[in-house]
Amino acid sequence: MKKFNFRKVLDGLTASSPGSGSSSGSNSGGGAGSGSIHPGGGTAGVLREEIQETLTSEYFQICKTVRHGFPYQPTALAFDPVQKILAIGTRTGAIRILGRPGVDCYCQDESGAAVLQLQFLINEGALVSASSDDTLHLWNLRQKRPAILHSLKFNRERITYCHLPFQSKWLYVGTERGNTHIVNIESFILSGYVIMWNKAIELSTKTHPGPVVHLSDSPRDEGKLLIGYENGTVVFWDLKSKRAELRVYYDEAIHSIDWHHEGKQFMCSHSDGSLTLWNLKSPSRPFQTTVPHGKSQKEGRKSESCKPILKVEYKTCRNSEPFIIFSGGLSYDKACRRPSLTIMHGKAITVLEMDHPIVEFLTLCETPYPNEFQEPYAVVVLLEKDLIVVDLTQSNFPIFENPYPMDIHESPVTCTAYFADCPADLILVLYSIGVKHKKQGYSNKEWPISGGAWNIGAQTYPEIIITGHADGSIKFWDASAITLQMLYKLKTSKVFEKQKIGEGKQTCEIVDEDPFAIQMIYWCPESRIFCVSGVSAYVIIYKFSRHEVTTEIVSLEVRLQYDVEDIITPEPETSPPFPDLSSQLPSSSSLSGSTNTVGSEGVTKDSIPCLNVKTRPVRMPPGYQAELVIQLVWVDGEPPQQITSLAVSSAYGIVAFGNCNGLAVVDFIQKTVLLSMGTFDLYKSSDLYQRQPRSPRKNKQFIADNFCMRGLSNFYPDLTKRIRTSYQSLTELNDSPVPLELERCKSPTSDHVNGHCTSPTSQSCSSGKRLSSADVSKVNRWGPGRPPFRKAQSAACMEISLPVTTEENRENSYNRSRSSSISSIDKDSKEAITALYFMDSFARKNDSTISPCLFVGTSLGMVLIISLNLPSTDEQRFTEPVMVLPSGTFLSLKGAVLTFSCMDRTGGLMQPPYEVWRDPNNIDENEKSWRRKVVMNSSSASQEVGYHQYTVICSEKQAKVFSLPSQTCLYVHNITETSFILQADVVVMCNSACLACFCANGHIMIMSKVQF
Repeated sequence: MKKFNFRKVLDGLTASSPGSGSSSGSNSGGGAGSGSIHPGGGTAGVLREEIQETLTSEYFQICKTVRHGFPYQPTALAFDPVQKILAIGTRTGAIRILGRPGVDCYCQDESGAAVLQLQFLINEGALVSASSDDTLHLWNLRQKRPAILHSLKFNRERITYCHLPFQSKWLYVGTERGNTHIVNIESFILSGYVIMWNKAIELSTKTHPGPVVHLSDSPRDEGKLLIGYENGTVVFWDLKSKRAELRVYYDEAIHSIDWHHEGKQFMCSHSDGSLTLWNLKSPSRPFQTTVPHGKSQKEGRKSESCKPILKVEYKTCRNSEPFIIFSGGLSYDKACRRPSLTIMHGKAITVLEMDHPIVEFLTLCETPYPNEFQEPYAVVVLLEKDLIVVDLTQSNFPIFENPYPMDIHESPVTCTAYFADCPADLILVLYSIGVKHKKQGYSNKEWPISGGAWNIGAQTYPEIIITGHADGSIKFWDASAITLQMLYKLKTSKVFEKQKIGEGKQTCEIVDEDPFAIQMIYWCPESRIFCVSGVSAYVIIYKFSRHEVTTEIVSLEVRLQYDVEDIITPEPETSPPFPDLSSQLPSSSSLSGSTNTVGSEGVTKDSIPCLNVKTRPVRMPPGYQAELVIQLVWVDGEPPQQITSLAVSSAYGIVAFGNCNGLAVVDFIQKTVLLSMGTFDLYKSSDLYQRQPRSPRKNKQFIADNFCMRGLSNFYPDLTKRIRTSYQSLTELNDSPVPLELERCKSPTSDHVNGHCTSPTSQSCSSGKRLSSADVSKVNRWGPGRPPFRKAQSAACMEISLPVTTEENRENSYNRSRSSSISSIDKDSKEAITALYFMDSFARKNDSTISPCLFVGTSLGMVLIISLNLPSTDEQRFTEPVMVLPSGTFLSLKGAVLTFSCMDRTGGLMQPPYEVWRDPNNIDENEKSWRRKVVMNSSSASQEVGYHQYTVICSEKQAKVFSLPSQTCLYVHNITETSFILQADVVVMCNSACLACFCANGHIMIMSKVQF
């Protein structure tokens, strides 16, 4: 199964094919980097002999397929009543054409001018658009990709309104100067017929009538045109005699006009919230004047003014009273009222309040002919951020269920994940569960916008997109077809107690808004294990079940707030042989047992989570049900930091997550914390129980680095700014040598990669030798096992080059630094966990067989492998403990680590093992079926002597290929020097693995196995 993670919606992607070079030096070019074979080229030669590359650059072409979601900044709306297709114009010049579910077409005006108005050539497969640059475009919709057929530019006048009568070849165009032009729709040129404003109004009128706000032909006579001007003047123009047949004057500005189908009356909407009905036989005064939302006044007094009625539509019915539908017109004393659409049918007045401002609306009628009874059946309402359709055939006016994915951003999207080649039955399962939770009260009629035709195609495969939102909701979408269809919605906020007024600031002051916002998603489609992490430093593990259950939610609390302290190496006699593990392992006490540390400044928050998990039994409907909630807690007055990496293994029953403080590993089968360790402590001895206890930081000062907890107002915007602030400045390694006493105090457990001493150790030596006062001061200054650095000016990260040692000295050398380290002088600098990966691999250099491992990548380019010792049988897995031990293996890259992947010796991508899904609440299953079924993707050759793997590790700057268990670096590819990689993954294309990278400069780079 291929898996992609998207962190940002992209426009105008540019493709860049990475270049390759023969030198291993740094590349001074732009987006593409250089590749090199590391020392030990013989092994690399074997790699090339074993792996046969079949991919070529001709296999890859980036093209736009479809856009999901609501059109950005909509401005115009049009409907073809015969073809039953809808067009939406936007402020960016884009036009979206929608039909039946699956019919979705996007076209863009290259000028980027906003679309002012749209007019269909009804039943002719063409569309006219008027743009803000005073240009008319004729779009041909009959071809696969709609394109502009003709364009007409108005140079001296600004377009304000257009009208195209049904089955007419003349397009009427009104301008800001009050003139009306006529365009031949076939040749798309001006006819020369112009209705000048000074000829339309009476000669005695000295004031300009204003721009043209309405144009329409008479339902009774297509040779007569109704022209509405902004100042309240309406002119009924005879096109044949070229004169005004009648004129209407009103003292309020006009916003819109609509005809009665008989052509004897028309209705106007005005700026004072009134509606006037005019009869052509008596144009001196309105036949009827109403202020629908105005307060009733005494006889002889004018009705109270209301907000302007921006648009009105007057539609007649054969067997009932006419419909009068308008937007706006509410009373001024109801300032807090939401935007509304009013439907008047006889004496009944219905006000439909909207969640967003109304941009435009159209009434859908049974006939396209204006001189027949209109018989309206629905109203399409275009909002700023939504599209709704109201059913007019039912008295309560329900809305239709929208089949388009218009509500993707109902709550802001904070993270997204894409999964392809999912199990075939998974989409049907999610849909069958999700359909039970859908909102009720929709219209029982079919979606009225039903035009167009589309074919699924023969090569469709299951695709699912998962979106996490700011309100804590998660949506599963079926992306197999052209359109998105929401399958299932999960609300993670139901796990937590609702915050009472006044309590939010006490425990959750680290997040000012959206405390339930989703940050990361991890999903295993085969086992249906689902895991999320939120902005309030929590992790929730869900299991899928078809049955409803009522149970209590199990929660764990983890203390993960470690920091490097300046301590002197203790002597052996003063060091206890078995340190108190309670100071190392996290606290899992309940909220009721949380304690507060009292300091000199008052009560200090300690062991308090950001949110409160429900303690009472919770009813969980079929679908994803919470299995375990893990929360990071406050430590000595400092809030927990946001989680920066997350990984789950259904086969191992383990979840791992990390942040800028360290790493936590939790067994979600036994509901226990296996490991909670600071990042710096991971570099120590591989034996967890031999390390010296380190107390949490006592400094109460809040830390402001690029991975610290902050509100979502800083989490939403630019991903580039959020991810990479650590490259603002680089620090250099101090040239002063490390004293011999310091070097002797380092643990000899080091590992080497390609001549690089890359296994930093900081365990104090067991000899307990006293250091001189000068050396002690250096230890206090740098911290144990740290090299001296010049102070970083403003960055939280630095890059240094490691010395290359000879093969003879490699086994006896001690590591002095990491490839990318931090200045110990800058105490606010931290090394965050940026990537996690579970896999059956070789944990140590001398291992002969594979075993469960956890690959850990950090923001400083370090890779650590943690060994997982699992019970041998399924029965023991539920009772025996799981051992988690750092293996002492370290690898290094340049830049923060982004992703891991493993390949077999033939270059095939290896998938991590997984557990086959079974319903945890199915009481009908017998005892045997309850046994865990784990699928191991490794071949039988993995147990043979001499078996090896290839591990591909990609960072922000480069990609490396290592051979395991020898840990030899076979290849290095410097992807970019001037930018950095935002997202990377090893995917399968045409049955061959390749490394796909998305760069911050907008380039997508795909590298074959030979390249990386």
